[in-house]
Amino acid sequence: MKQNPEKTVSGIFDAALKAVSPYKAVKKYCRNIAEQYQQCGLSKLIVIGFGKAACPMARALEENLPLPVNNGIIITKYGHCRENLTGLKVIEAGHPVPDSNGLRGTDTIIDILENTDEQTFVISLISGGGSALLVSPCEGISLAEKQAVTDLLLRAGADIYELNTVRKHISRIKGGRLAELAYPAKVMSLILSDVIGDRLDVIASGPTAPDTTSFGEAILVLERYGLKERVPENVLAVLNRGAGGLVPDTPKAGGKIFERVENVIIGSNAIALSAAKENAEQLGFQANILSSEITGEAREVGKRLAEKALELRATGKKKLCLISGGETTVTVRGKGKGGRNMEMALSFAMEIQGVDGITFLSAGTDGTDGPTDATGAVVDGKTIEKATGMEPEAYLKNNDSYHFFKKTDDLLITGPTGTNVMDIQIVVIE
Repeated sequence: MKQNPEKTVSGIFDAALKAVSPYKAVKKYCRNIAEQYQQCGLSKLIVIGFGKAACPMARALEENLPLPVNNGIIITKYGHCRENLTGLKVIEAGHPVPDSNGLRGTDTIIDILENTDEQTFVISLISGGGSALLVSPCEGISLAEKQAVTDLLLRAGADIYELNTVRKHISRIKGGRLAELAYPAKVMSLILSDVIGDRLDVIASGPTAPDTTSFGEAILVLERYGLKERVPENVLAVLNRGAGGLVPDTPKAGGKIFERVENVIIGSNAIALSAAKENAEQLGFQANILSSEITGEAREVGKRLAEKALELRATGKKKLCLISGGETTVTVRGKGKGGRNMEMALSFAMEIQGVDGITFLSAGTDGTDGPTDATGAVVDGKTIEKATGMEPEAYLKNNDSYHFFKKTDDLLITGPTGTNVMDIQIVVIE
């Protein structure tokens, strides 16, 4: 029996999610952690975690690590902890704009790390969203001021590299400073990557990795988006003092604080895409991974992917599957509601209007696309036709893709998935 194309792309997406299960990825390292603990003669084990996948990662440790945990705390996004953790405290906090709960949880982590020594083993569970959830503004900057900077950069369309360059330089704990706080303890960070290229200094703003950016570069990001005159005065004052050498910069490579730090990537977008390709091939598709490093304005990427799909459809070939992943951006100009995946899907749907045989899914692997309850959308050549009395161009212009797809019943809603390795796009041509 021929499967519905919407179910086909959704099934391929599910296969990709299963391949980057944070629980399974952490479970694989439990024996290694226990061996290092014994070999190094350590006497105290601490677990800290922050990110959208922090709870399933922590549960893997609780259920599979043959060592007692002396202390620990997990910070995750609201609604992203379905696990019943018995030995670790869980705090749910704001994302993508940090809030007071994140501040409270991070203060607790700082207190724990300030009481470590050479006999301590710190296991740090890091996943996407950590930059917002692990929040501790540096001296002279309030939480409200940091929230304002984050919001300005997000609305301006800054990418994750630019956003984190600024966040690292107004933080007490990002950009290698967590490792600095933990020194001389031994630190192992198990990391689920949600950034292009899996750069350790960018994932969750690199709390346990040497930083490659500077105060000066943070100022350049603000200038690039015309925000230098709009950010709070205290933020700009701290960045200017740092650029002038009056405040120590973030820890760099070669520093002694990183001598006992091990950073391990345990999950990534590339792994998810590979699993999607394998699943598509099992379904009889000729599958091709375009890239795991898709960037740019979401609506423009959607248009390019649609053009590629139309080009291939015109060849007459059937059962084709195009797969890509990465993280696009949205420059907010309207007052609507949506996210980068829905905006990409709306742009794609407009390009293939009236064309049969093409189905497209774009979704966030964490289960959330922007400030919505959807993770993305699934569209085809009939999507725009279903929008009776609606002007898709107007919805796109107003950044209101969510309400467009809610009316056409094309939203993809999964709830929190427990993982986070950026976004995935799947095109099937039948």
